[in-house]
Amino acid sequence: MKKVELIFIPTPIIGHLTSAVELAHLLVNQHPRLSITIFIIKIPSPTRSTSLIRSLCSSSATDRLRFITLPEQPIPEGTKTTVTLKPLVESQKQNVSDAVANLTSAPDSPRLAGFVVDMFCITMVDVANQFNVPTFVFYTSSASFLALLFHLQELYDGEFNHDMDQLLNSATEFTVPGFKNPIPRKLISTIFIDREATEWVHDLTRRFREASGFLVNTFSELESGPINWFANQNLPPVYAVGPILNLKKRNPQIGESDREEILKWLDEQPPSSVILLCFGSLGTFNESQTKEIADALERSRVRFLWSIRQDPPASVLPEGFVDRTAGIGKVIGWAPQVEILEHPATGGFVSHCGWNSVLESLWNGVAVATWPMYAEQQLNAFEMVVELGLAVEVSLDYSMFVEEEAAAVVTAEEIEAVIRKLMEGSDEIKKAVMVKSEESKKAIMEGGSSFNDLNRFINVIVKYTIY
Repeated sequence: MKKVELIFIPTPIIGHLTSAVELAHLLVNQHPRLSITIFIIKIPSPTRSTSLIRSLCSSSATDRLRFITLPEQPIPEGTKTTVTLKPLVESQKQNVSDAVANLTSAPDSPRLAGFVVDMFCITMVDVANQFNVPTFVFYTSSASFLALLFHLQELYDGEFNHDMDQLLNSATEFTVPGFKNPIPRKLISTIFIDREATEWVHDLTRRFREASGFLVNTFSELESGPINWFANQNLPPVYAVGPILNLKKRNPQIGESDREEILKWLDEQPPSSVILLCFGSLGTFNESQTKEIADALERSRVRFLWSIRQDPPASVLPEGFVDRTAGIGKVIGWAPQVEILEHPATGGFVSHCGWNSVLESLWNGVAVATWPMYAEQQLNAFEMVVELGLAVEVSLDYSMFVEEEAAAVVTAEEIEAVIRKLMEGSDEIKKAVMVKSEESKKAIMEGGSSFNDLNRFINVIVKYTIY
């Protein structure tokens, strides 16, 4: 039988790329005739993630998983930060077309079966169409957020005639397809931060309808409502193939000595006694909010690991905080999050609720206190707290993009109360999290829901190459 080739086009953000590489490994391990080429889009201005991306590619390449870095393209001047990815992806279409043509022109080349593109790279469907192959979207957020985007786009293009302000002001609550509970309007407002970003999000959602399916990083036991909703819509099918997690590879952002120091400290703590505070690669707080968090930790006397992105981390803390809490806590920079969450000393997680972090916490059976900051994190927090009862709430609608003078500060008293509830008084939630932990592991085992959906997807692409 002839070999089969998939083209992967991930977004050049380390979190998205890491998940795409993990999915690619899953696919090639599952089918012996499948090979995958991953195209890397270079970001014009080198960032910290540039070296991380290079390291990930070099360490992940195999004889059936290769990486091709596309030629760098400039971003037009005046492009807003919120839509930087739009021109970056558009500028690479011809490069992708040329590269795929070269890959498939050799007499012994595998049969091209399709494209798997990141959610932000859906316009690459135009290139896939040139080769008459299907496009599948690898969706790294939740199935519920994907369902919400379709719902909002239909409202936006329909009765509200492209007026997002009118749409948002039309109700105090909105229905999420597949949810039992409506969500407050303010949770949606945090997603659409300006008109250009709003149009881009709706454009992406319209193009999603041209895909042949969605590979979603979730599992049916977690998001049965939205997944069942998709099954009854005139939309591309959803393959729930998660949780797709980077569990074995160490985070290259952390030096080995720092990692060993953190894990050694955890080894010295009692079981389930430490709370991790970590807010993603972009999450930061202003000075007022940082002080309230510090006061809450100092007053609670709960053991803690607090990851702060500013360099050095201690520079943004109240004077004397590190010395006063030296016996119970540790302030760190980048955190080896997976290793901390799987450590038996870890008993709770104050999180920004990025979807990868949600899945990692559930996998390890660690209960979460939600503190969303941007993008779809507010919906993730609502889903975990209200819809599923798997977390406690610090906040559901906090946004780091609000002007500092208008930003609501979560007080030390409020934070302390949540920390105590998470660590001392949330037995029902912890039991529910442990159930989901077991379900997440069973989902990817042979015969599990995600294992079966992955095979269902493979069968689709293999059948395509036969005809």
